[in-house]
Amino acid sequence: MAHQKVQIRKNVRAKRNSLDDVFQRSAAISLSDKLSTLPSVMRAKTVALYLANDSELSPSPFIKWCWQHGKQVVLPVLHPFSKGHLLFLCYTPESKMRINCFGIPEPALDVTTVMPLPAIDIIFTPLVAFDDQGHRLGMGGGFYDRTLVSYVNSGNSSNAKARQSVTRSEVIGLAHDCQQVDLIPIEPWDIPLSTIITPTQIIQAKDLSSTL
Repeated sequence: MAHQKVQIRKNVRAKRNSLDDVFQRSAAISLSDKLSTLPSVMRAKTVALYLANDSELSPSPFIKWCWQHGKQVVLPVLHPFSKGHLLFLCYTPESKMRINCFGIPEPALDVTTVMPLPAIDIIFTPLVAFDDQGHRLGMGGGFYDRTLVSYVNSGNSSNAKARQSVTRSEVIGLAHDCQQVDLIPIEPWDIPLSTIITPTQIIQAKDLSSTL
């Protein structure tokens, strides 16, 4: 399974890295136009996004739309004490930024701007590859999966499956169309997405409900 994942990452990243700047800018604008019309986005007060890296589909135009429409934007930050986990910090045009160990800009750590996961209405995640079952393949660090599993397991419900269903309905993957593959090998701890959104499609994962 590990070899399969490595090969998928290699192939899909090569496709994604071949996209030129003009295409990337156009795709980012198309994504923003699509996201801004979603009922779930219209209802949301707080949304988690990311700053694109390694030719990821950029949500930057959508971040600006969120600011203009009074949405609180939060970004993932590497947890300083819990290795392999993420915190989400408020992000505004005035936010002080730092470069993390992966070379990705993130808000400078400030405990007053940490947003608890239950307060985030939608978490938009980057990904390397996805399939139509809602399975997501990331860069291999497991940061999102580990963070979301911790949140699921901290819930009050005794029904773990129900908690996972509630949580995953809030997690939406963003990707270029070229990142779709036939099948992602999965691990027991992987949390599937209910929806993947590309510049041209809204893909509802098979057999999963959505709150869009």
